[in-house]
Amino acid sequence: MTWQPVVLEIGMGTDIRGGDSTKAAVRAVKDALWHNSLSIADALGQHSDDMRVEVTIGIPDPEGVDTERVLEVLPHGTGTVNVVKGGLEVPNDAGTDKTIIAQAAAVVRLDLG
Repeated sequence: MTWQPVVLEIGMGTDIRGGDSTKAAVRAVKDALWHNSLSIADALGQHSDDMRVEVTIGIPDPEGVDTERVLEVLPHGTGTVNVVKGGLEVPNDAGTDKTIIAQAAAVVRLDLG
């Protein structure tokens, strides 16, 4: 098998109040995926469920992301999630809350054998 990258999708997600890293990560992946309708699998004689999707999330608190909840966002194929330090954390003026900003990159691969 020769799994080749065929699509790169990029998105941003936030949790404005509450500092929920998983919520920001899920929104970033949705932003990356929900603006597209991929027909590449069909064009190559494959089914969309044959795709492998490798998601990378950049977020200030990588340990705070529930990767299973992020994977649930993927509408097709199988996926993996890698969470790395990145994104932004913006505290409010009172220092009692924060906004979390996450970045997501989803690489779609197909077996082009």
